[in-house]
Amino acid sequence: MPDLIVSFTKMEGAENDFIVVDNRFFHFTDAELQTLARRWCPRRRGVGADGVLALHPSTSNSAQGDAEDPASPTPSPDFRMRYVNADGSMATMCGNGARCLARFAADAGLGSPQQDYTRLTFETDAGRYTADVPDTPEAPVRLWVPEPSRYQARISPDTASTAGFDWHQVWSGTEHIVAFTDSEAALSEAPLETLAPPLRHDNAFAPEGTNVNLAAVLNEHTVRMRTYEKGVEAETAACGTGVLAVVAIALKQEQITPPATIHTPGGTFQSGPAADGAPPALWYLDGPARTVYQGTLAWTP
Repeated sequence: MPDLIVSFTKMEGAENDFIVVDNRFFHFTDAELQTLARRWCPRRRGVGADGVLALHPSTSNSAQGDAEDPASPTPSPDFRMRYVNADGSMATMCGNGARCLARFAADAGLGSPQQDYTRLTFETDAGRYTADVPDTPEAPVRLWVPEPSRYQARISPDTASTAGFDWHQVWSGTEHIVAFTDSEAALSEAPLETLAPPLRHDNAFAPEGTNVNLAAVLNEHTVRMRTYEKGVEAETAACGTGVLAVVAIALKQEQITPPATIHTPGGTFQSGPAADGAPPALWYLDGPARTVYQGTLAWTP
């Protein structure tokens, strides 16, 4: 069978980087997207990325979804997002990926144009989300999200005794655990690359596993954090759902007051409960979403 020439867009959100494919035209199956991710995401043998984002046509015409405010009607979704980690595993949600794919979709003409931004509603395996994409390419994209849930304080995974931290669990579109260090210096010095893998695979989080976050509260409005991402199996420059998890737990523990600014190695985010008015969802996540370049690759099944 001859090679298929696949056009793709490389995007990044706070250095969390992605290969973006418009699957309305290529019709890759999930299995093919998983193969594509394993083949193209390696840094020295492929394009290099933390995962693959695929824009699918919407599969639903219903006007309500899990990630929307149940009190307000919502439009039919503009597209469906599928996300595959670099190791080929499917993920329910990716906050940075969602913002990047929303900008990609807006650039492709999807969504509802407003005065100075485009609003998009889209489906994910974690529910339905809304994003506001500014007309200015450098401006941060706002992702409206449900309030993080399934909070559990001071969980007791098998590896906790060797970790030396109090771990807290929360769902922010995918699985996360969070611990806080005593200082910014302690956060920088923590051996996350050796600390995280046993926790990521701990039986307490089977079968999905969990992402692992360390954070330091700098003041009542500011947090610095690091994330080890499952599926990438390494520390990444940023993680959008990890930002949501850290803010949610810091608020639960009354360590911060919204609005919150979160610094990651790759960039800065703002997040927290929505302000007054009638927003599309209960929380928001603001952060960068940028097109890096476009290219083509030959695909052989």
